[in-house]
Amino acid sequence: MLGPATVADLSERELIARIQQRLPPAPPWLLVGIGDDAAIVEPERNRVEVLTVDAIVEGIHFDRAFVPADAIGHRALAVNLSDLAAMGAAPRLALLSMALPATLPAADFDAIVAGFTALAAAHRLHVVGGNLTRSPGPLMIDVTVAGTVKRRQGLTRAGAKPGDDLYVSGTIGAAAAGLRMLRKVVSHQSSVVGNQSSGFSPSPQSTDDLRLTLMTEDPRLTTDDWRLMTAYLRPEPRVRLGLLLARNRAASACVDLSDGLADGVQRLAEASGVGVMLDASALPIEPAARAFFEAHGLDPVEESLSAGDDYELLVAVRPRTRSRLAAAIRHGGAPLTRIGRCTEDRAVSLRRTGAAAATEAALPAGYTHFR
Repeated sequence: MLGPATVADLSERELIARIQQRLPPAPPWLLVGIGDDAAIVEPERNRVEVLTVDAIVEGIHFDRAFVPADAIGHRALAVNLSDLAAMGAAPRLALLSMALPATLPAADFDAIVAGFTALAAAHRLHVVGGNLTRSPGPLMIDVTVAGTVKRRQGLTRAGAKPGDDLYVSGTIGAAAAGLRMLRKVVSHQSSVVGNQSSGFSPSPQSTDDLRLTLMTEDPRLTTDDWRLMTAYLRPEPRVRLGLLLARNRAASACVDLSDGLADGVQRLAEASGVGVMLDASALPIEPAARAFFEAHGLDPVEESLSAGDDYELLVAVRPRTRSRLAAAIRHGGAPLTRIGRCTEDRAVSLRRTGAAAATEAALPAGYTHFR
């Protein structure tokens, strides 16, 4: 017997049951979970709660033509976990709300849930409730996440002072290059097959399916190309690094870079009341991304600063507490690169060193949601 074709073939209770099948046993602190009007949670002793919410909308934050269903679920949670990382908080619970088009394949629903719950399990995060409803238009996923941190250890954007060094975790630019590459490859493959019917290609259910399809149909794609695409499809929030920065009191301020490094620098500077001078030559641009941008006539520095989806952390550090970074760098799962310094002058600038002389210019704008 064939299973349900779309979510419209299932009741709300049946959809909820499919979510519950993928969840681990409830922890002792979850007194009432999924199935009641609301969850009841016992507070964690000697810690304060950190709350964050984000929504992703089809056509704005992802395109189902090239973003697999499991990657949609992964990304829906990753953006929230990156917020917790920037606050130095340990993930605890999540509320998952989804507005589903009636035509969404049931298999895609299952894959979205699989991607979400797999990332949740990796961070010991428990789904305690949520909501399901029908959408007359795009697929929308809204996630609320709660974490905890000791009262005096929480990180914010507002603690930086003039003279603090600025560090960024990992590398930047990979997700932006990966997104451009995905759009280019899918557009090319659509034109090859004649762009039949409406031109919409339903997303594969898994990232592995997408890799097999793309690498088979376009033998020019390399391992580096796929690594860039994966950086966009399945970002890894720096939760462990954020926890260590908070525990060691190594950071004076911190912000996540889901909307891009330029945006993060501006927000940290504004909240802290400082200026910033960035060194373009110090930016840890992913080498494969740099090569991609240069091959397409784009400025790697501008692209890596302005694009979002890197999910790295921008960290301000007092020079006298630099030694506290050692444990975070050693066990945080990502390198930290010094890229600039906070200044008394409130200007936020980028210094480039050219063949003739050094120049300073304003930062490009980061990702904006309403432009």
